[in-house]
Amino acid sequence: MTAIKKDNTEEKILAAARNVFIHKGMDGARMQEIADEAGINKALLHYYFRSKQKLFEAIFKSVFGKIMPNVMLMVNSDKPIEDKLGAFIENYIDILTINPFLPTFILKEIHRDPEFLAGMIKESGINPRQITTMFKQEMDNGTIRKMDPRDLIINIISLSVFPIAGKPLLSEMFFEKDKANYDEFIQKRKVTIKEFILHSILIK
Repeated sequence: MTAIKKDNTEEKILAAARNVFIHKGMDGARMQEIADEAGINKALLHYYFRSKQKLFEAIFKSVFGKIMPNVMLMVNSDKPIEDKLGAFIENYIDILTINPFLPTFILKEIHRDPEFLAGMIKESGINPRQITTMFKQEMDNGTIRKMDPRDLIINIISLSVFPIAGKPLLSEMFFEKDKANYDEFIQKRKVTIKEFILHSILIK
């Protein structure tokens, strides 16, 4: 098998798996469905990825590996904190919207193997210490009020993740299963979360 053909097959599998995971979720997806979506037989799928978990991990690394390094570029930039936080919130919600299976996977991995999950996130380019240092510097400069930077990070992530992870419940309770209405709400969350966070921390 040539390197080019191998790479093409792997990319085809990852694209197919991502589509199946989006529609069926991690638990509902089946390797046979992924093989069918990719147009290959199940044996070939197992040649590339021994299990559904390994396949999901590859997608996770691919998604975060392409996007998260941009977060660190933003952290180390000279832009105002308002621009940095706004860009992060938009970027993060976009990731979750395009890959709605990620929150459920992350929540499960938190309980199953938190060290593995933390390692994958760090491998994607995230440096928690640099992020907390950035916030501490803003506090020292009098730009934002003093607080535990971990609280700020957790607040941003929580406000962004829950509406995606809780979509089945929220859609049933507040949107009458209207997908367009829910999607519009999620897009508006970018502004809502940004304004909520900035109004709570900025020193005017």
